[in-house]
Amino acid sequence: GLTLASSVVAQDLGKGLEAYNRGDYATALREWIPLAERGNRNAQFNLGRMHENGKGMPQNDAKAISWYRKAAEQGHELAQFNLGGIYRFSQSIPRDYTEAAHWYRKAAEQGNEGAQLMLGSMHYSGRGLPQDDVLAHMWFSLAAAQGSSLALKSRDIVAGRMSSGSISEAERLSRECRARDYKGCGS
Repeated sequence: GLTLASSVVAQDLGKGLEAYNRGDYATALREWIPLAERGNRNAQFNLGRMHENGKGMPQNDAKAISWYRKAAEQGHELAQFNLGGIYRFSQSIPRDYTEAAHWYRKAAEQGNEGAQLMLGSMHYSGRGLPQDDVLAHMWFSLAAAQGSSLALKSRDIVAGRMSSGSISEAERLSRECRARDYKGCGS
């Protein structure tokens, strides 16, 4: 029963992905919409991405947010990251930096390197989060440790305006954050 149901769901997701990858967006939508409406977070994410990128439909950030939020609330890391990105960078809906920071934090706590970079950037600029070089350095360090060269460069830039004591504090926070598997960092 359960295994069969799971394989049917996986097959429908897979059929949708195959169709999407060959540019057959109508088939992808047919496969994913019923799954998404039943609460499948991967199908919800995929529909959000189609709306965000205008694949098989007009580009629509508001509809992308609706689907991404459904997936993000179920813990879908990339949906959380993409939701943060729409709230921070959208050209078609009002930007909401506080909401962007909220969703970036959710993704960052799952180890999402891009979300960690974005949190560092937001702390660096003071847009959406309090300007805080220590926390910017911490988030940049976490993303850099996962291989982000942009985070490494950004960390070095912020370090240039910090005291050695502040850098030591940021390094300590970064170590503690990794030890807690990215949970409750910088709060």
